[in-house]
Amino acid sequence: MELPPPACPLASEVRPWSGQGPLLIEPVLTTASSAGYSSRLKTTPAGWPHRKQWCVWVEPVTTQGPGAIWQQRWHQAVQAALGTWQDQLPIHLVTEPLRAHVLVERRRPPLLNNRASNGRALLQLREVRRDQRWSLEPLVTVLISPGQAQTAIQATSLHELGHAFGLWGHSDHAGDALAVKAGAVPVLELSPRDQATLKWLQEQPGLTQADQPSTQP
Repeated sequence: MELPPPACPLASEVRPWSGQGPLLIEPVLTTASSAGYSSRLKTTPAGWPHRKQWCVWVEPVTTQGPGAIWQQRWHQAVQAALGTWQDQLPIHLVTEPLRAHVLVERRRPPLLNNRASNGRALLQLREVRRDQRWSLEPLVTVLISPGQAQTAIQATSLHELGHAFGLWGHSDHAGDALAVKAGAVPVLELSPRDQATLKWLQEQPGLTQADQPSTQP
C-alpha cells in the first residue's frame, strides 16, 4: 500500500518572494460584527499569511552541562505554549528547519527602535519547492529570550506564536494572548476573543499564488 505524503515535506529549493513594497500592510476593512479583534489584523500584498497546517521547528536544548536546566525550562515553556495552539490548529513538530514554516529560536531579540523586548516574530514570504511543486509560503522566525521566568517565557511564546500563525496585529484587551501590552499577570491561555479571531482568520483566503508543477529538472 502506498504511504501518504509526509505532513512536512523537505524544502528542496527556496527563493525569495518577488513581491514589491512592504510585507505587512494595513488591515483589510472588516464589518463591525467581525469576531474578536480581526479588524486590527494586518495582511500582506499576497493575501493572508495563514495555513491549514503548520510545521514548527524548536531549537534543541542540551540535557547536560552548565545552563542545561535553564535551557530545559525554556523548552518546557515553549512546548506548553505550542500545546495551547495545537488545541486550535494542526501543528506538527519537526527536527529539520527545512521542513518548517515556523522556526523558534532561543535568543534575545535585537533592539528595535532602541527598545528591548523578550520576544519577536519576523515574517518572510518565500517561494518553496516541496515534492516537485512550487508554492508561496510564510516563514516566521520567532525569537524567545531565555532570560525570563518560566511563566513569562510561556506567555511570550504564546503571544509570538500567535503572530507566527497569522495573527499579525494586537488586541486592545489585556486578557488576550495577543494584547498590545503585557499585563501584570502572564496570559497562559487563549481567550475567547483570541479563538474567535483565529477562527475568522482561518476562514479567509490564504496566500494567492497557487501551487504550480515544477518546470525545473
